[in-house]
Amino acid sequence: MAGLSQAEIEQYHDLGYVMKPDVFTRPDLQPLRDELSGVVDREARRLFAVGRLTRLYADEPFERRIARVFGEAEEIYRAILGKGGGGHKGRAMFEVIRHPRLLACVESLIGPEIVGSSVYRVRPKIPGMLHGEVPWHQDSGYFMPHCDRDLIVTCWVPLVDATEENGCLQVLARAHRQGVARHYTGGHAGYLEVPADELPEGEVVTVPVPLGGVLFMTNLTPHRSTENRTDVVRWSIDLRYQGADVPNNVDRPPEAVDLNAPETEIACYPPEGDFVIQSPSRPEREVRAWEAFHEIRQRYERAQVPYMASRRWTPMAERGTMNKA
Repeated sequence: MAGLSQAEIEQYHDLGYVMKPDVFTRPDLQPLRDELSGVVDREARRLFAVGRLTRLYADEPFERRIARVFGEAEEIYRAILGKGGGGHKGRAMFEVIRHPRLLACVESLIGPEIVGSSVYRVRPKIPGMLHGEVPWHQDSGYFMPHCDRDLIVTCWVPLVDATEENGCLQVLARAHRQGVARHYTGGHAGYLEVPADELPEGEVVTVPVPLGGVLFMTNLTPHRSTENRTDVVRWSIDLRYQGADVPNNVDRPPEAVDLNAPETEIACYPPEGDFVIQSPSRPEREVRAWEAFHEIRQRYERAQVPYMASRRWTPMAERGTMNKA
């Protein structure tokens, strides 16, 4: 199955990103849209039953319903995200993670031995929501520092057309060549942030992505999510993949995580479970069943593994004091 073209691969390595508009078909993504609609419906009914909602908004479409519920009960946002901010682990999500056309593109960048990175997220960008705008950052800002030299591929997948108006991503082209910038905790809406005046040099590029398209980025590519100025919820997911030689916790139970162990034994993001998604050399290690994937996710969620112990980014509130020093 065809992956990225040579021109797309070259752009990815040169600019730090590439957008491919036709990785999925709409039918490929509809089961995940339906699955997330089911989660919204379940949570809306729960909130209605306890008097937090005046109506179920059941006549609203996927692109708007969660926004209507959020207008009365903001807690639905966290309920949709799941534990840890991105724990939705339904069957349709797993099928998107392991979709052959997506994996073919990833293979173009990291080779055939592919580990599904522990970190993936569901993001409903609700119009006017404070957390909808995500400030400038690099994914490596969230990872353990010994993984800064490794490539972890981010695949940003919208579940509606992502436009400049509803808050598609902006990237800083070519800035990935300059390593990890200094991040600060407690940035906009509590996110990790690289302030605008400390960003590495690069060109700001706004990247609309149609439904079915994927924005591929490196873990060192600075990017941000802009304001949603429409009445449509900009649903998206972001998935991450890495080569088998990048530190991971495959086949390692959360109870065995030791942040004082050798770097090769510490996953790039220890709190969540990695899994082998493609391995021509050892196909028996591949996680092909949703039930096995679900168990890995649950096991790590229950364990509450600590992380970021050695990164120690400065709080944004202390930034001025640090600069004066």
